[in-house]
Amino acid sequence: MRLPIDPDLVSYLVYKPVGVVTTMDDPQGRPTVVDLVPPEPVTKPVGRLDIHSEGLLIMTNDGYLADVCLHPRYQVPKTYHVLSTQRVTDAHVRSLSEGIDLDDGLARAESARVLDRSGDRTIVELVLTEGRKREVRRMFEAIGVDVSRLVRTSIGPVSDRTLQPGGFRPLTFDETRGLLAYARDADRG
Repeated sequence: MRLPIDPDLVSYLVYKPVGVVTTMDDPQGRPTVVDLVPPEPVTKPVGRLDIHSEGLLIMTNDGYLADVCLHPRYQVPKTYHVLSTQRVTDAHVRSLSEGIDLDDGLARAESARVLDRSGDRTIVELVLTEGRKREVRRMFEAIGVDVSRLVRTSIGPVSDRTLQPGGFRPLTFDETRGLLAYARDADRG
């Protein structure tokens, strides 16, 4: 396993706010995640969150780390909290875990559970190991449940409840090592 000892490799944990696009440049002039981190060295977003979603995103110039976080082979879990203004039933949660047919194939959560129910308001925690375009929103749409707010709360072992929208910080050595461990585990398996 390659460890992040190269001083030219930079990785940030970013809290992408709603209204910011996950791209290097936006022809429509909207703010991008690139605007949230230092301009040098140039880092790129690992995966994406749509403009209406918020939460944790890694930005790096480390291609190997990016590949480990993105490639389905490595099964790096991403955890999301989904707020719905509808009551999410146990049957809905089972559907998310058992799999839902989307236009680009079966989408299945590694785990899904209700964190909180209050009247018609429900917060669901969903863990996915792949990241297809708007996958979480499309899964909820397929089961007939609205998504009022979507927040990515962790990427593998990396989370930070103190990071505010628009904020960033460098990934720690231990966080990077924890993410790279998914490659070691996949190579053994």
